Amino acid sequence: MNINTSIMEMKKSFIQKLSGSPIIAAAFLMATSAIGPGFLTQTALFTSNLMASFGFVILISIILDIGAQLNIWKILGASGLRAQELGNKVLPGAGALLAVLIIIGGIAFNTGNLAGSGLGLSVLTGWSAETGAIISAAISILIFINKDSLAWMDAFAKILGIVMIVLTIYVVFKASPPVGEAMYRSVVPVKIDFMSIITLVGGTVGGYISFAGAHRLIDAGLTGPSHSKEVGRSAVSAILITSVMRIILFLAALGVVSKGLSLDAGNPAASVFQHAAGTIGYLIFGVVMWSAAITSVVGSAYTSISFLRSFHPSIEKNEKGLLIAFVLIALTVFLTVGKPVKTLVVVGALNGFILPIALTLILIASNRKDIMGEYKHPLILKVFGILVVLATLYLAGKAI
Repeated sequence: MNINTSIMEMKKSFIQKLSGSPIIAAAFLMATSAIGPGFLTQTALFTSNLMASFGFVILISIILDIGAQLNIWKILGASGLRAQELGNKVLPGAGALLAVLIIIGGIAFNTGNLAGSGLGLSVLTGWSAETGAIISAAISILIFINKDSLAWMDAFAKILGIVMIVLTIYVVFKASPPVGEAMYRSVVPVKIDFMSIITLVGGTVGGYISFAGAHRLIDAGLTGPSHSKEVGRSAVSAILITSVMRIILFLAALGVVSKGLSLDAGNPAASVFQHAAGTIGYLIFGVVMWSAAITSVVGSAYTSISFLRSFHPSIEKNEKGLLIAFVLIALTVFLTVGKPVKTLVVVGALNGFILPIALTLILIASNRKDIMGEYKHPLILKVFGILVVLATLYLAGKAI
């Protein structure tokens, strides 16, 4: 074995160790896909509007998120089918329609994700947001063209996910939020905002995000009833990681707005970090924004293209080319259209409307022996899933 081969093997082994088990990797992929620029923007914006009562919105969204994810991950995992394959078995053409909706939403989200990555690098380097977005797109493409792209993607999501949480915890301490008030209003809110609930649910488990981790586990071969417990554990872990980031970001924002400080409407998340920790806080925002955005670029592209892979053998054969094209299309939209902040909030809400449709198809499939084989989906999860469908439909109607 020559020196170059030895170095390559060592590097591969190192990346695989960083990526961890597929169970953890899938959890971080879903979590970091959810924690994007829209996640940061929505949390800061809604905290500014609702103050401590936003804690109630977070609590309700976490409950709905867990109900959605456990059903989606367990049913897809047990069937071994990706969402579009399962959808087409339930109702011919439904899976294709779901794929179209996911891909359109994915491109819209990735436009905002690349804008956020450009903004993050702009804060750190002084470059234009457009230059930062181009560099971030190039980094994403380098991950996808790597021979060990899945391991690199897993390690990338895990490392940057931990970085975001640790840095935001520091900002929370600097912001000194009224934690007692936040806990109380999480149960007894002054105001309930239906639009913010459906937006949070849509931004956390709507659109492609619902399927990111489940499709990753299918690619890892963790399918069938024998892996049901592992899949469920991964789904809950993903929601917990996402929820921790949501809660600490909410507390940081609450600490700022409770002091009477106003947030910049054009970039509310940056205001939170800067008001809380000054110049250092602003630089931390740059790191967090870039980390959130770049991991979401990767997660969105991977999951969206996974919705195409089963339609024709040539698609899977040319997957890397499609991933690159997906990133470049979103980059082009950003460079030519721009203004992503409002788009991020609107797309988050639209993804909330996709969730009840997708979850309904999946719950119907859970009762089909020709799809699920001998797997028996727990009745309590079915009931939970039905309640999530009804709740999201109700919230969507109220939001309209």
